[in-house]
Amino acid sequence: MSDQRQTHTKRALVVRGGWDGHVPVEAGDRYAAALKDADYQVSVSDSLDSYLDEDLLAATDLVVQCWTMGQITGDQAKGLIGAVRAGTGFAGWHGGVVDAFRGETRYQLMTGGQFVHHPSGFVTYAVRPLPEHARHPIMAGVNTFTVTTEQYFMHVDPGVEVLAVTDFVTDPEYPELAGTVVPVTWTRTWGAGRIFVTTIGHNLADLEVPEVDSMIRKGMAWATR
Repeated sequence: MSDQRQTHTKRALVVRGGWDGHVPVEAGDRYAAALKDADYQVSVSDSLDSYLDEDLLAATDLVVQCWTMGQITGDQAKGLIGAVRAGTGFAGWHGGVVDAFRGETRYQLMTGGQFVHHPSGFVTYAVRPLPEHARHPIMAGVNTFTVTTEQYFMHVDPGVEVLAVTDFVTDPEYPELAGTVVPVTWTRTWGAGRIFVTTIGHNLADLEVPEVDSMIRKGMAWATR
C-alpha cells in the first residue's frame, strides 16, 4: 500500500467592521485575498458573533481582525480569547486590533497593547527593525523605512516581543512625548496561540507600502496554528 499523506488545509477567519474610517471591508478583503492566494480556506465575517461559535473557532487556524472601536460582549471576548489560548492564531494591524474594544481589558491583555494617542493628521516617521530580531521570519527583508500616516503612541505590555520601533515625532499638544521609542510591530504567545500586531495600516495606501505588506503577510503566516 502506498504511503498517502494528507496536507491540512489552513483555515482563516477574517472579522471586519467597526469604524469605517479604517476601511475594514476593503482592508479585510485585501488580506482575505492574500490568504486565499496562500492556499488558506478563508471565511469572512461582518459580525463579532463569530466569536461565539466554538466549533468555527476550534476549526480556525488564524483569525485576522480589522474592527476599530465598537463594543464586544463579555461572551464574545471570552470566545475569542479562549480560542487563541487553545491555539488559534490572531493577527491584525492598526486600529483594527489595538484600538478595538476600548472597554474590554481582557482583550487588551491578550493583544499586548492599546492605542492611546496620535498627533493630529498624518506625519512622516521612520520605522526601525530591531537588529536583535533581524532573523525573525516576520522581519526577513525589511530594513528601516519611512511612512506618512498616523503615528500611534502605544501603551504596551512589557512581555511582548517587539520587532520594530519608531521614535515619536514632536507633537505640539504633548511635547514631552517627543523622541519616545514606541513599538510598531510585535508578537506574543497566549497559551498555545500566537499573536501578530503592527500599528501601521490606517488606510489602503499604508497597506500597500512594501515593508508593511510584507510584515503583515509574514505575520499572518507566523501566527497561524
